[in-house]
Amino acid sequence: MTDKALSPADDRLIVAMDVPNALAGLELAQKLGDSVSFYKIGLGMLTGGGLALANELKQEHGKRIFLDMKLFDIGATVEAAVRGIAQYDLDFLTVHGDPHVVRAAVQGAAGTDLKILAVTILTSLDRADLDASLIREGEIGKLVEDRAARAFEAGAHGVIASPQEAAAIRALPESAGRLIVTPGVRPASATLDDQKRIATPAAAIRDGVDHIVVGRPIWRAEDPAAAARAIVAEMRNA
Repeated sequence: MTDKALSPADDRLIVAMDVPNALAGLELAQKLGDSVSFYKIGLGMLTGGGLALANELKQEHGKRIFLDMKLFDIGATVEAAVRGIAQYDLDFLTVHGDPHVVRAAVQGAAGTDLKILAVTILTSLDRADLDASLIREGEIGKLVEDRAARAFEAGAHGVIASPQEAAAIRALPESAGRLIVTPGVRPASATLDDQKRIATPAAAIRDGVDHIVVGRPIWRAEDPAAAARAIVAEMRNA
């Protein structure tokens, strides 16, 4: 087995394929080659062949796949949807962190290796956004901690949270053996785009994050593979 320290890829880095369709996704994967081993395919690509791309990358190229669907519905519907997705032999799937949703998703994934990740509060939101949505008052970090704890209690294998809340979530007794996956990670030289609660790759890893999700700073780069390798180097030096 190849030593991770010597391999150009590190599965702690998940590259977000926020591109229009499966053809663009395959082109990006070819550019990245063996510098990336884990990809996130989101809702935006679902109608552009996202599931087919996920299956091809997994089965034909040996990549790990994070399907970012953020499912939310009544329990029976979530359970049925997750059971169908689990047939694709993928690695991670997101659902909203409401306990009834998490419990249904975990039941749908039972007997498979699919890990259910619960969304706490989207990293693109701040307190003003929560107020506009009539979300309970309180500091965002505390709300994220509370939602993470409830998701873990409902059986989630991990949570999605901003890197700014990672250390507090890792300190929760309920987080033992669970995953923390963070979008909102940007190299120091990158623009913020639509993220409001961010950190660098090294800071996220130091705070107990298991996987970081990076999109535009990699696929917008003149040399995406070099950008990915630079992020991996920063994580390994954390």
